Amino acid sequence: MTIPTIAGSSWNSSIPAESEPPTPAPDAWQATRAQTQLVRDEDDYLATEQRDIGRLVGDNLRELFVSCDPGPAMQQQFEHLHPEFIAVHDIATHASRKLLAGVAAASKKAVQKLVIRRQGYGNTLATIEFVELPTAEGGVLRIYATEADADTVSRRALATTLLAFSTLGVILVGDVPLHAMAATLKPLHDDMRAGPWPNRQLLMLPLSAANALVTHGVELSRGTGVNVRTTPQVTRPADAWNFISSTWTRLHGESTSRTGSAPVYQTTRPGGIGSNMPATTASRSAEPLPLRPMPSVSGAASRSEQAQDPLSRYVHQLSELTGMVSCCVFEVATGREIVHAGASPGAAALAEHGSELLAAMLSTSRTLGLGHALPDAAITLGAHHLLLRAVPKHPGFALHAVLDKTHANLTLARLQILRMDAIFDEPAG
Repeated sequence: MTIPTIAGSSWNSSIPAESEPPTPAPDAWQATRAQTQLVRDEDDYLATEQRDIGRLVGDNLRELFVSCDPGPAMQQQFEHLHPEFIAVHDIATHASRKLLAGVAAASKKAVQKLVIRRQGYGNTLATIEFVELPTAEGGVLRIYATEADADTVSRRALATTLLAFSTLGVILVGDVPLHAMAATLKPLHDDMRAGPWPNRQLLMLPLSAANALVTHGVELSRGTGVNVRTTPQVTRPADAWNFISSTWTRLHGESTSRTGSAPVYQTTRPGGIGSNMPATTASRSAEPLPLRPMPSVSGAASRSEQAQDPLSRYVHQLSELTGMVSCCVFEVATGREIVHAGASPGAAALAEHGSELLAAMLSTSRTLGLGHALPDAAITLGAHHLLLRAVPKHPGFALHAVLDKTHANLTLARLQILRMDAIFDEPAG
C-alpha cells in the first residue's frame, strides 16, 4: 500500500497541517467541571501506566508534572524506567520533526506529544514530539525528536538527555562548512565525555556532502566508548529511515526480511531532489521503501527483574567498559547463549564461536599435558580484541567479549573485568 509523499520529497518541504473535524462547543457544565476521579489507592491510579513517562490525558497527548527543570526530570525518568528508544537530533538543520512526521504517516500513526509541566502550577515547561511504532513481536518502540518546544537552556538540556539515554542516537547533520565542522561538533563531544552518557550507538546522517563528516565522526568517538557510524548522504526522509531501521535491526540481531503489508513511502515526484541525482541513485531511491517491522523491545518490568540477577548485572557492566563492542556469557559444552549485551556480533555468534575456540584450546592443553582448566585467553585481530574466560561461581559458563582496538586498552580492560568478579560475591537481594 502506498501513501502520499511525506513532507514533500525533500527535507526542505513543509509538513501539511493535519485536517481535523470541527470540535463542538463544550457544554457549560463540562467546561468548568473539575477533572477529578476518586480511586481506592495509589496503585489503582498508577497501575495502567506506572511503567511509562507521564500520563495519557488525551488523544496523542501525555503530561508529565515535574518539580525540577525538564532535562533533569527526563533523566530521572530514564534512569528509573530504563526504556529503549531512538532519539533523532538536529545539527545545523531542522529535519528531525519532518522525519518523525514522515515515519508516522507511513505507519498510519500520529505524532504524539509529551508536555512537561511545573508541579503545582501547571505551566508548560517543554513539549517533546515522538512517534510509537509497533514492533515485530507486539511491543512498541518510541522515537523522539530532540527539538523540543522550550526555552533555550531547557531545549539544549533535553536534547542532550534524550541522546545520552537513547538506545540509538540519530544525528541529522545539515550543511556545515568544512572549516566549521570540528567547532560545530565540539559541544556534542564535550557532552559525551562529561556524561552521564550510557548511549553506545550514534548514527550520523549527512543531509549534504558526507566526505568531511566521516573523519569528524571518527574523532567524535575518541575517548567516549561510543560507536559512531556515518552514512552516505541522505536526501529524503525515506532514505534516512532506511538507514535507521537497518541499524536498529542490526543492533538487535533481528532478521531484515520484510513481512506483512508494511506501509511504504511513495516514490519521489519528478522534479524532487531525487531527480537531480545520478541515474543509478535516482533509480534506487525511486523504489517504494517498506517500513520494516522493528525488533521487539523488552519490557521495563523484565529489565527490572534482570537487574537483580548477578549474571545480567555482570554482563551489563561489562558492556559499559570503554571500547566494549559486544559480550556474551554462554554455556561452554553446548554453545548456548545465556546473557548478551552490545551490538554485533550477536549472542548466538559469540556463543557458538566462543565454544569452538575454547574447545580447540582445551584440546591443545590436554594434548600437551598442560591440564584441563578452562583457558583465559586474549586474541588480537586486525581491529578488535577477543577475550575468553570462565565466569566465576558459574561452572561450565564462559565469557566471550569483543573490544574495539581503537578505543580499548587491553591490559586495562582485563584488569577491569577481573575486578567485576566481585559482583558474584555480593549478597543476594
